[in-house]
Amino acid sequence: MVKSVKTRYIAPLLSAVSLSLGGCIENDIPYPRIQQDILSLAVDGESAKAAIDRQKLTATVYLGEETDPADVSFSEYTYTEGAHSSVNLLEGSYDMTSPLKVTLSLYQDYTWTISAVQEIERYFTIEGQIGETVIDTAGRRVILSVPSTADMESLRVESVKLGPAGRTSMLPDINAGQKLDFSSPMHVAVSYFGRTEDWTIYVEETEAVVTTTQADAWVNVVWVYGAGPADADNGFQYRRAGTDEWTAVPQEFMGGTGGAFRAYIPHLLPLTEYEVRAVSGEHTGNTIAVTTGVAMPLPDASFDQWWLNGKVYCPWPDGGTSWWDTGNTGASTLGQSNVTPSDNTPGGVGMSAKLETRFVGIGAIGKLAAGSIYAGTFVKVDGTNGILDFGRPWEARPTKLRGYYNYSPALINYASSEFQHLLNRPDSCQIWLAVTDMAAPFQIRTNPKNRQLFDPDDPSVIAYGEMVRGASTEGWKEFEVKLEYRDTSRRPKYLLVVAAASKYGDYFTGGAGSVLYVDDFSLDYDY
Repeated sequence: MVKSVKTRYIAPLLSAVSLSLGGCIENDIPYPRIQQDILSLAVDGESAKAAIDRQKLTATVYLGEETDPADVSFSEYTYTEGAHSSVNLLEGSYDMTSPLKVTLSLYQDYTWTISAVQEIERYFTIEGQIGETVIDTAGRRVILSVPSTADMESLRVESVKLGPAGRTSMLPDINAGQKLDFSSPMHVAVSYFGRTEDWTIYVEETEAVVTTTQADAWVNVVWVYGAGPADADNGFQYRRAGTDEWTAVPQEFMGGTGGAFRAYIPHLLPLTEYEVRAVSGEHTGNTIAVTTGVAMPLPDASFDQWWLNGKVYCPWPDGGTSWWDTGNTGASTLGQSNVTPSDNTPGGVGMSAKLETRFVGIGAIGKLAAGSIYAGTFVKVDGTNGILDFGRPWEARPTKLRGYYNYSPALINYASSEFQHLLNRPDSCQIWLAVTDMAAPFQIRTNPKNRQLFDPDDPSVIAYGEMVRGASTEGWKEFEVKLEYRDTSRRPKYLLVVAAASKYGDYFTGGAGSVLYVDDFSLDYDY
């Protein structure tokens, strides 16, 4: 049991009874080693859910712009039952401009480090600037470029924000629409939360009207970035290496704001060299040469090959190499496999994967097991819980996951404490995938005492996409999940693909009897 918000745990009183029979009995039995963990953490005015790393004993809270990092109040703080905390975070406020140390004790001491991160949106633009403004937060500098023909003594400010919204003042005061003299660096005192920072604004002249700043080649797509005058007709051209004719990138593939613009160029050939360049009106930028990559097919994604290892159905051939795995090892400790092969397929041939959510156990003793299949490995059973490794090594950048699914939800009749509001509502299935640059597969732990689940917002996630459905499909349906990339240049290391009959199965929440069939998964590499 986890303590509720705004309450504290008091370490139990340990008493010892000494019995003497003409001598002393020495107690040399060591105390058990049980790690004491922070289970949940929240602050007033947070911008995102706190990140808790139980391996490194660290926690990070994310502060919204309007939260003073020197005066932070915690609204939620739970930790391992029975432990003693050296600090009651629910009382008073704390200066989080530097890390806070908290020690949790039970038999041994475990010192946790709590840090705060505050992302402040800052921008500064002027009329006719070339490219994107550089905001150097550490050096407190703003750097931007204008054409050499610009009047440096009278440049119009288009937008400005150098501190938290509604909490910032500047001296001299600068507002959008003002014309200012930037012929020399401008020094600005930026004040918020009772503190003042000295910023310098540099405006530089450049002879280059347009520049191709970056190009990232995928398999059938190249992403290209450019800098040019904000008020000009900016775009891109491309051609296959060794050819003469340039092709303009259609406007529908363009994006970006102001003088910083970008585009994706789809429908290209794999393993082929292309040349790309930015253009602005009659001006052309520098040329960048890139070579597209090769597609990687999704292994064993027809789900036709299975073997039975005792009570455990395995989605790979007997004696073969596994790429997909299931929670069957855990479910079979109290019952039978709840992920099985089925001849119910969209095309009437081969096999599909049948994922069923069941209550496994004897009578009332047991727990809900959601049927799921994933790219990765079932590591081991942790009591009646599971430890799983999500992800397989991957190098290519897919754009979509395609496949077929057939879903019949049941009403949710089992729910953990945090999902009681979902009881008696229809269950939901989920299919999701992620591309990451993690150094290793992501380890899932479902035990509530040290639960660790995948977070799509983790900094190591390059791209993520999901599909959730809470109604019956009335038969087989084709699906498509598009990956949303957060960076086009970071290179993937792992691919995660997961399908589950109950979206909240990791929290032992779902409807016994929900069934999801999946079949014929594949990856796209084009838009």
